[in-house]
Amino acid sequence: RNLDFCKSDIEAWKPDVVILIDYPGFNLRIAEFAHGKGFKVFYYIAPKVWATRERRVRKLRKYVDRLFVIFPFEPEYFRKHGIEAFYGGNPLAEMIAAEDETADEAADFYERNGLLRKPYIALLPGSRKMEVSHTMPVFRKVEKMMAAAMPDCQLVIAAADSIDDSVYDSYLEGSSIKVVRGQTHSVLRHAAAAVVDSGTASLEAALLKVPQVVVYHMNPLSFFMVRILLRTNYVSLANIILDKPVFDELLQENFTPRKVYTRIERLLTDEACRSAMLQDYDVLAGLLEGEGSCERTAREMVSALKASFAE
Repeated sequence: RNLDFCKSDIEAWKPDVVILIDYPGFNLRIAEFAHGKGFKVFYYIAPKVWATRERRVRKLRKYVDRLFVIFPFEPEYFRKHGIEAFYGGNPLAEMIAAEDETADEAADFYERNGLLRKPYIALLPGSRKMEVSHTMPVFRKVEKMMAAAMPDCQLVIAAADSIDDSVYDSYLEGSSIKVVRGQTHSVLRHAAAAVVDSGTASLEAALLKVPQVVVYHMNPLSFFMVRILLRTNYVSLANIILDKPVFDELLQENFTPRKVYTRIERLLTDEACRSAMLQDYDVLAGLLEGEGSCERTAREMVSALKASFAE
């Protein structure tokens, strides 16, 4: 239904250019439609074909006039596949850099959320119920281990907007883990370290300079298929971008309470480990060119559109 509405709007408005943003399952179909009707098509935030579903490259090459990407390695990747791509920086990096100017003080954050006056580990259990069902039982066991060995540290969940409080509550009976909603970046910014379910959140943690370990668990058969299709050496964006293990990834059978606890302990006590990770974060931030990224991309779009009129 939404697809039909979008197609109707394009034909009714007859735009000079159709600009598609992310969401490849929907937008690649719109790209094919718009291209077939003779409209110019720009695509911002390209599908992650370098990770999985590389067959989508053919559709991008056939139906998209200009590609605008958000990761520094993507122009070279797409160039090898016959597609010119413009990289103007990463919008997430720009957003976080802008937030730094108005970020709250740690003391205010602690008081506002009723946290104890001691360091905490940020827990990001995932944005889907299935992910939470895998991560939360492990986190509860980690809580018990930390209560015995690290009583001067607390655990704080950065609640995902897509997960109801009742879902977290079902795992937290008798727990001292605090749930903070609508403040993910603040939770990360003031954390001593973080345990992050794989996804965009791991890149957010890196840009917020939080030492972290990434975890992920899914159905074994599904993971087997993903491993076959996955074309990268890592699952976390920071590790993919720098092409090195900036932080550990505990996947599947390696995602255990003991291993998570061990990584947390190391992140808190091993200064060499923390320092090396933070140095890699600085390199990452430089590559992502956050400041002004959206404006650079917009200017390039305008320039490309003007050039097409002159042809």
